[in-house]
Amino acid sequence: MAARRVGGGSWQRVLSLSRRCCVLGGRCSSSSTALGKTTDNAEVAQEEIVLPRRKTWDKLAVLQTLASTVKRDPTAAHYMFPDDPYLMPKNAANFRLFALSKESGKNAAKFIIQQFPQYFDKISVEPDVTCFMPEILTPQIEGVSEEALKERIRLRRVKESVDLFDQLVQAGTPVPLETTNSLLDLLCFYGDGESTQEKEEEAKPEEAKEDLEEPGVNASEKKAPKRQFRRGFQSSGPRWRENNNAERIFKVMPERNAHSYCTMIRGMVKHGAFVKAYDMYIDLLNERHKADVHTFNALIAAVPRLKDRFSERWELAKDFLNHMAQQEVQPNLLTFNAVLKTLRRCGGIGRSMSLLVIKEMEALDIVELHPSGIISEVLDDVENRSFTPQDPDDANFFNTAMQACCDLKDISLAYRLNKAMEKGDNWKFLNMERLNIYWSKFFSLLCMMEQIDVVLKWYKEMSCSLFYPNPKNILELLQALDAANHLERIPSVWEDIKQMGFHRRPELLEELLSLMSREQHPDEIQQAFAKCAEDIKAVHEQSGREQVQLQWTSSTVGCIALLFARAGRTQDAWNMMERFQQINRIPTDQVLDGFWNCAKQTNCPDEAIKLVKLAASLGLPASHRLKSRTEEEFELSEKQKKTLESIQSGSDSDSDSDSDRE
Repeated sequence: MAARRVGGGSWQRVLSLSRRCCVLGGRCSSSSTALGKTTDNAEVAQEEIVLPRRKTWDKLAVLQTLASTVKRDPTAAHYMFPDDPYLMPKNAANFRLFALSKESGKNAAKFIIQQFPQYFDKISVEPDVTCFMPEILTPQIEGVSEEALKERIRLRRVKESVDLFDQLVQAGTPVPLETTNSLLDLLCFYGDGESTQEKEEEAKPEEAKEDLEEPGVNASEKKAPKRQFRRGFQSSGPRWRENNNAERIFKVMPERNAHSYCTMIRGMVKHGAFVKAYDMYIDLLNERHKADVHTFNALIAAVPRLKDRFSERWELAKDFLNHMAQQEVQPNLLTFNAVLKTLRRCGGIGRSMSLLVIKEMEALDIVELHPSGIISEVLDDVENRSFTPQDPDDANFFNTAMQACCDLKDISLAYRLNKAMEKGDNWKFLNMERLNIYWSKFFSLLCMMEQIDVVLKWYKEMSCSLFYPNPKNILELLQALDAANHLERIPSVWEDIKQMGFHRRPELLEELLSLMSREQHPDEIQQAFAKCAEDIKAVHEQSGREQVQLQWTSSTVGCIALLFARAGRTQDAWNMMERFQQINRIPTDQVLDGFWNCAKQTNCPDEAIKLVKLAASLGLPASHRLKSRTEEEFELSEKQKKTLESIQSGSDSDSDSDSDRE
């Protein structure tokens, strides 16, 4: 009943609201009608309404809009890593290890799905996204037919494709020119070798065969020659063999078109047969075919391997360019990049002709991302534009340009370059490894040329988020803090050093201790410095199976003792001073004077006398000076005076030993 009452009341309210809306709508319509009559009577021409064109949105438009509302979190690691402190990298080495581990896991999952697709046939998803489904890599068409050959070519099974082609030819079945060209593409791409999948499949029977061999044969003796062969194979790479399958199939082809010749030329250049590639190009011209732009790019890139003299190289490159003009082949960005790379190997001729090539690129409205000495002019052109990669070397632009800014020591150019990098999708030119190198160079330039507040601001925003500082960057940061007289920030830098895993780097520890112990600071800062010194002392005392114990140096021991003394930790300081005798090292005069000044400030003559004893036992010349200062500047008791007089200074002991020798 209650539900009915509530329902009835709500329906009554809805009806009353609808009546009000109808009344208002009627009023609006009547007023609009009256307004229409007024305009008709006034015979005022109405403006024509132009409907806007339909906007075609990108599939990712909504996601891009949402992404633009979110800023990067400077305290978070890269998005590829899970939000787990244990799985977040702390330095560049950990980043590379974790990233490779994640990719290895993905590849392992793909391998399992590809090798055992029969166990993943019950997958049902809505909507059915084909690219997310396991890819079928096993041939489905049996028998000897053109369709089976096309399937093997599509699956990149080099050996099976060649065998099937030979069977078709022996059976008298004509193979279309398009299919034969596809087979040539496959053979020239792999250099008549085997694809990765075929190598893995052929390795399985070999491993099984090795498992069935006699157990008495040493395993290292069996695998050593094989491992040596693989190393040599990887170092040399696939080479173009004489009369390989590609050449054999090319010779038996009943007809050849331009695509056949171009494929052979590009394959020969890729696998090191440069002279054969040039001869094949001459045959192409004799057959009155035209090469495409990709073939010309490969031939121009091979010019330094075809000619030895600089002038001959440039003449041959010009011949290829003239042939492109005669055959009406439009050059692209890769063409001019190949020309510039060839000019780099042409000595003085290359330096004089490179500017003409760049002007020709500008005339053809071809953008090239290659920084040079005129980096500012390059930035004028690319600063406010977004690019897409067109050449494999385009990925090196920002790193090379930032290196040019560092060489010029121009921070304003570096800011402009960084602005260009953040424009649009330009950041995609940098993968994570290149991005870390880029930010490392940028941070080095900041430490060298910028104010310390700006440096610390960039360091806070970039560190362990955009890039992972290396020990060189930390040293540059410490030098920047020293130049700006902001040594009070050293304890926070030390915490970052421990987090990054650089706390066992001797060069960093020496620099830290040197800066902290160089001069006296307020008591609060000295206490923080002493805490850092205690951590460094603990690092030196650590020992384990996987860690090599750090060696004590005289500067390290002296700086730690001095920092303990300035912080009022007298016993810890004396423990470090006694370590000089244990490691057979000698403290410097700076350490002795600093330690004696601490005793003076705290008015502890016993500490000063103890220091004089230590210096005398080590045979230091400074013991006589410290003894005189103690007698003059301290109010000593009779007992302390006798103790001090009984100490034989280092100079006296030396003179006594000389007299004994005489």
